[in-house]
Amino acid sequence: LVIVFLWEHSRFPDDFSVIVFLARAMSSSSGGPTSPYTTLAISHPAESVTHVELHRPEKLNAMNKAFWREMVDCFNEISGDPDCRVVVVSGAGKIFTAGIDLMDMASDVLQPGGDDTARVSWNIRRIITKYQETFSVIEKCPKPVVVAIHGACIGGGVDLITACDIRLCTHDAWFQVKEVDIGLAADVGTLQRLPKVIGSRSLVNELALTARKMFADEAKSSGLVSRVFAEKEAMMAGALEMAGEIAGRSPVAVQGTKINLIYARDHSVPEGLDYMATWNMSMLQTQDVMKSAQAAMEKKSPKTIAFSKL
Repeated sequence: LVIVFLWEHSRFPDDFSVIVFLARAMSSSSGGPTSPYTTLAISHPAESVTHVELHRPEKLNAMNKAFWREMVDCFNEISGDPDCRVVVVSGAGKIFTAGIDLMDMASDVLQPGGDDTARVSWNIRRIITKYQETFSVIEKCPKPVVVAIHGACIGGGVDLITACDIRLCTHDAWFQVKEVDIGLAADVGTLQRLPKVIGSRSLVNELALTARKMFADEAKSSGLVSRVFAEKEAMMAGALEMAGEIAGRSPVAVQGTKINLIYARDHSVPEGLDYMATWNMSMLQTQDVMKSAQAAMEKKSPKTIAFSKL
């Protein structure tokens, strides 16, 4: 309500002031999660932008049973929401996330149930694939996802961020593939996605096999993150500004770009080109192309165009 009041009464001198004001609210969030979620707080800090905040600050945003279910529900809803064009993910409190909540999750992992080895194994596999979907749903979401990381990003946090499209962090951020320290191989995405994010198989192997910490400067130089900010408030302002730039473009173009980038990552160049040709034979038949071309000729920003919802 405060934001709406200030906006309507023109108390902000420019767009950047709006971004800074919203970023402060986002970076210092202390309210409870928005219903129906108990581990996530959902807000809409700008037009067409959805903010998903990991919200168990008293538990360092550790991932309990509810979290693994609620992330799937949340991103499935976002995927079908025509009012959302881009997502920003962040963590409340002192750090981004401490990873899996071992105390809460132990019963699922250590006591899966079953009358014999075969049935126990099938139940374990079912549990693992269910948890894999928690982060795969981010990748499957056609809306670009910008993740903003501050402080520690441990274990399952690395699984989460590697499923996102753009990664930003603060100078004090650090990352740790922690799973070997607790006696297991990472099984919900890090070992599959991190090699394609960083590109150095040697570095990925080192991080996954030693569980050592990677700090912000190394994360930037290796390509894990694309930008490093001095502190959280500046990072959230940067994330919101970037989200606004993405949201201002044609949703047909933006969502098609994300889908084809992911397809190209997992296929050969000829396969990617063939998929792209098939994709655009229909997606080029949109008013968005002419609207964007007209704006470019008139030297106007794409953000001035009223694109239809998708």
